[in-house]
Amino acid sequence: MIKEYKGKAFDCIKQEPVRYTGIRVFSREKARDVLRFHQSLPVYKKTSLLSLEQTASMYGVRSIFVKDESGRFGLKAFKGLGGSYCMYRILCRKLSLDPAKSDYRTFLREDLREKCCKIEFVTATDGNHGKGVSWAAKLFGCKARVFMPAGTVEARRRAVEDAGAAIAEITEWNYDRTVQYAASFAEERGSILIQDTAWDGYEQYPQWIMEGYLTLAEEAAGQMGGIAPTHVFLQAGVGSMAGAVEAYCLNRFNDSPPGIAIVEAEPAACIYRSVLAGDGKAHSIEGSPSTIMAGLNCGTPCSTIWPVLRDTSTWFCACRDSVSEKGMLAYARPEGSDPSIVSGESGAVTYGLVRTILEDESLRDLFHINRDSVILLINTEGDTDPEGYLRVVGHPEKGHLFPIH
Repeated sequence: MIKEYKGKAFDCIKQEPVRYTGIRVFSREKARDVLRFHQSLPVYKKTSLLSLEQTASMYGVRSIFVKDESGRFGLKAFKGLGGSYCMYRILCRKLSLDPAKSDYRTFLREDLREKCCKIEFVTATDGNHGKGVSWAAKLFGCKARVFMPAGTVEARRRAVEDAGAAIAEITEWNYDRTVQYAASFAEERGSILIQDTAWDGYEQYPQWIMEGYLTLAEEAAGQMGGIAPTHVFLQAGVGSMAGAVEAYCLNRFNDSPPGIAIVEAEPAACIYRSVLAGDGKAHSIEGSPSTIMAGLNCGTPCSTIWPVLRDTSTWFCACRDSVSEKGMLAYARPEGSDPSIVSGESGAVTYGLVRTILEDESLRDLFHINRDSVILLINTEGDTDPEGYLRVVGHPEKGHLFPIH
C-alpha cells in the first residue's frame, strides 16, 4: 500500500517497507575489507562527517550529519571509491591475484605494471563515475575510454580527462543509449567495460562498484560516535550508491533500522516511477530528460540493487531543480556556526529536500521527523560544474551570495 504526495518542490511516495533480512555482501565485514583496499591508496584520507548543529537546533531535530564527499581523492565526488575498487577486483582476477592477500601496493611491481599498461577500460558516465574510472586507470597504469551523454557540459568532459588516463567523448545520445554504445565499443575492441549499472548478464562488475561505496558508509557510521541515524536521505541515478549504502545501514543498524528516503531528479526519476507502477518491475525513462542534476540524470534502475530499493525504502522523492538549488545555497550559506559546504547540483538535492521538509509541519509528519530525529545526508559532489555552481550560488568568498528561494 503506497501513499503519494504531490507538491510544488517535489513529489513523494510513502510505503511500509519490508523488514530487511540483509544482503550479506553489503555487511560491515565486507565494508571493512573494501576499506582496507582504499586505505592502501597513496591519496586515501577519510572524508569529513560534518554536524549542522545550529540548523538542527533551529528546526527542532536532534542532529543533522553530512558526510562530505566533495574532497574524496581530489575528484570532488565519491565515485572514485567504486571505480577504483572494481578495477582492483577486475585486475586481480585477470592477473590471477588473491584480492584478500593483495592491495594497491601489489600493483607497484614492475611485472604487473607492464601487464596493466596493455589493458583498456571503457565506461559511460554522466560525469563523476567516468572521472573516477579515469583516475583509477592512471593509478593502475591502464588506459581508459569514457563516453558521456548529449548535453554534458565541456567542463565535465575536461575534468574526466584531467583526472587521469582517459580519453573522454560526448555522444549525441541520452545516458542509457550511451551505456549501450560503450558496451558495444568495449566488445569490439576487446576492452573491459566497467559500468556502474547492471543488466541481465552483466552483474559482477557493477556489484564490485557498489561494494566500493561501502567505504563511505563504514567511515560515516564510525564517525557518528555510536549515534544511530533515524533517517538517511540518499541520492539515486541508477541507484547503485543508494542501494549499497541503504543495505549497509539496514545491516549495521538492524535492531533499529533507519527510515530510508531515495531522492531523484524529477525528470529522470526512474526508481520513483517504477515504484508507482506497482508491478514490482524496474521501468525506464524514455527520451532525454533535462535537469541540472547531471549525476542523477539516468533513465534505468540498476537491476541488481532495484529489489533492495523497491522493498526496503520508506520514501521515494522526485525533486525539481529548485530543490537542488535550495540545498546548494543553504550549504554555502550556513546557519550560525555551522560549516560552509561546497556542494554541486546532485550533492545538494538531499539537503534542499530536508530543508523543505523541516519548514512544513505536514511534511515533517509525512517523514516522521521530530525532536529525536537524527538525519544523515551524503554530499556526493562538490562543484563538479564550476560555472553551473557559481550561477546558482554566486561567489561566497566575495559576499556575493544569491538569496535562498
